Amino acid sequence: MTADPVTSKAAAPGAEYAETASAAYRAALQVIESVEPRIAAATRKELADQRDSLKLIASENYASPAVLLTMGTWFSDKYAEGTIGHRFYAGCQNVDTVESLAAEHARELFSAPYAYVQPHSGIDANLVAFWAILATRVEAPSLAELGAKHVNELSENDWETLRNKLGNQRLLGMSLDAGGHLTHGFRPNISGKMFHQRSYGTDPDTGFLDYSAVAEAAREFKPLIIVAGYSAYPRRVNFATMREIADEVGATLMVDMAHFAGLVAGKVFTGEEDPVPHAHVTTTTTHKSLRGPRGGMVLAQPEFSDAVDKGCPMVLGGPLSHVMAAKAVALAEARQPAFQVYAQRVADNAQALADGFLKRDAGLVTGGTDNHLVLLDVTSFGLTGRQAESALLDAGIVTNRNSVPADPNGAWYTSGIRLGTPALTTRGFGVDDFDRVAELIVDVLSNTQPSATAGKLSKAKYTLADGTAERVHAASAELLDANPLYPGLQL
Repeated sequence: MTADPVTSKAAAPGAEYAETASAAYRAALQVIESVEPRIAAATRKELADQRDSLKLIASENYASPAVLLTMGTWFSDKYAEGTIGHRFYAGCQNVDTVESLAAEHARELFSAPYAYVQPHSGIDANLVAFWAILATRVEAPSLAELGAKHVNELSENDWETLRNKLGNQRLLGMSLDAGGHLTHGFRPNISGKMFHQRSYGTDPDTGFLDYSAVAEAAREFKPLIIVAGYSAYPRRVNFATMREIADEVGATLMVDMAHFAGLVAGKVFTGEEDPVPHAHVTTTTTHKSLRGPRGGMVLAQPEFSDAVDKGCPMVLGGPLSHVMAAKAVALAEARQPAFQVYAQRVADNAQALADGFLKRDAGLVTGGTDNHLVLLDVTSFGLTGRQAESALLDAGIVTNRNSVPADPNGAWYTSGIRLGTPALTTRGFGVDDFDRVAELIVDVLSNTQPSATAGKLSKAKYTLADGTAERVHAASAELLDANPLYPGLQL
């Protein structure tokens, strides 16, 4: 059995090259140091900080040395706008190979008929998906009706009519406080400026997704697109049911699986919980639970593939060839059987973390979890999310504040913190370790007092009892030392 590329524990390929990777990084940092020593110093410090922190941010992970090293190559020097075999620049034959391999691994890993690996981020992937749906559902029928093959053939009047039609479509997505994402149609984001948007929420008593309410909202609103998926909803979604709702109202189902793609790839989510066979278009990031480089990806059913393939130059600038190469490496790692072991451990550890909170009387949104994240309601400690996040950081525990349904403190101060298990699972943490993590978090929050400062800043100010940070740091160090990050990597 091979070993995990980050922890050296049995799980995935790569650790046999730890000594080689260590030498490669030392050499690379010496080169960087010769030009800008402060960057080399910051890079070394970042590794030290990550090694010394309990990282519980649900959207973060640790990529393997193979993935990280792949990004630092001369593929960074290439312009490659266009698609495989159809570039706007000459000399892209090797980029074609890289993009083809990344797309091949994505198709095989997710059993998807089509994969587009150029998006630079999750928001880019979502923009490509939105515009591909608009191009397929709105632009193409309008062109056919006008007897035109391309928008450049339209008169000014016909073009203005089509532009207005493209900008007047409806989108239905999960509300932010229920766990949706800013890119699912909310006004501060470009997606909210593109669409006439409405939200569906969760049951106010249970916090669970109410499919009958989603169906009712879809019937009333009649959206062109229904977006499913989440960034802070601690439960699984039945995507077969979401597709039935979309089909009933003639909507396109788009699923953003950025957070839980690793659980799909690792076969923790299958059948009705696997979005790929049910969605018309599926988007994801390639970091988070997939453990790849920072980037995005779009999977699509055949009727949308041609439009998705025009993501560059429709939405994107030139693809980042070095990142596409790293995506190929990460997706190849995720196709190994050991990745399924990892993905199941992510889910098991999230359950252990939730159980650890519940037995210590901490309040959880939905009362638990069955995916990779836990949403802790910190109002039971008399705190805001901002206070809890800051106090935990003082104690070496890295989290992020997050809204809870109908949050009285709004989206900035919040009433919750979001906790995810992918990163520490990559380090080798198990269920007993996560029970201990829950204990440490409760220790910190129980010893944090909100400030009596007047005004809005009172939602941010706090006092941590003397000795708490030191005590929790020491206990965290024991867990971290037992599960080292990139063992054998010496800079």
